[in-house]
Amino acid sequence: MHPIERPLTGDPSRRRRRACFGGVVLLIALWTARSYLAAVAWAIIIAVAIWPLYRRAPRTKTSRERLVPAVATLLCAAVLVTPLVLATAELGREGQAVLGWISRAQQGGIEVPSWLTRLPILGEHADRWWRSHVSNPAGLRALFTDVNFEAWAAWMRSFGGEIAYRALLAFVTFLTLFALLRDGDRVGTRMLCLAEELLGKPGERLFEKVALAIRGVVNGTVLVAIGEGLLIGVGYWVAGLPQAGLFTLLTVTFAMLPFGAWFAFTAAALILAIQHDAWFGAAGVFGWGATVMLAGDNFVQPAVIGGAARLPLVWTLIGILGGLETFGLVGLFAGPVVMAALYAIWRDWTTPGAAVVDREGRC
Repeated sequence: MHPIERPLTGDPSRRRRRACFGGVVLLIALWTARSYLAAVAWAIIIAVAIWPLYRRAPRTKTSRERLVPAVATLLCAAVLVTPLVLATAELGREGQAVLGWISRAQQGGIEVPSWLTRLPILGEHADRWWRSHVSNPAGLRALFTDVNFEAWAAWMRSFGGEIAYRALLAFVTFLTLFALLRDGDRVGTRMLCLAEELLGKPGERLFEKVALAIRGVVNGTVLVAIGEGLLIGVGYWVAGLPQAGLFTLLTVTFAMLPFGAWFAFTAAALILAIQHDAWFGAAGVFGWGATVMLAGDNFVQPAVIGGAARLPLVWTLIGILGGLETFGLVGLFAGPVVMAALYAIWRDWTTPGAAVVDREGRC
């Protein structure tokens, strides 16, 4: 290195210019990759969540670079994609039955359910309305005169392109996950060094708490979804739903998504009502599923996530709801993590004696 350049490396003005240049490059890079940031965020969340289990996998120096990360990525892909494939197959199978039911309804209408006439006060009026609008094929067709079938057809045509785009995002997610698992130790070390350089010892503690928060959010979401799906599955068995085991698996999977389980048990209730004329069973399945989901999503899940991340219940609930509203599906995990980081900063700044601890460099 030239002797004239050596003093300039420690020049504060040069450091500021380098920081500004790096910030500009970072903003340009984020803007360029904005369409795929959600996929990268999902990969980071999955990698942080499974990292303790991934580190326990047996490996050699050769397999550590390629084989173990590849196997872990394929397992994650199988766990996440298989339920979606089963759901698509089940929807396709049930879709044929629904189309047949619609065809029969157009030709002969829909018979009045036997329980409808037994309703107190409203039974007679409901029976009269049903016979004139639903049992009568002409009245049934009149109910759908305002439906814009052209808009539905356009939506179906664009559905294929949307599936292809989601498949591309999934590929980017799993490719990023493989890279993070392969280079996780180096990436983690560099992030901790950067945090300590910028924020000191509190920065390293902050990153550790963020990682714990991510694991708490993911584990809490998965455990609560399993519990909700199994409880709703009990309702399927009691109501006599065909293929109750498959619907229980689908409900467990979709319970990890916002309002996903609602679609699952609503579809199960419709199958009971339409195909098997079990209207009381359908009402029971829907009511039981709604009760389980309302209790789980509003009370159990925030308590589990808050306990794992050591967050107050209010902070956790605001993080979940605000994250969903701001960031979409990925906000279900990002929201509580942001709140956990804020809570960690708040505790570091407001804990008595924190300034003394920081000056002395002790954790």
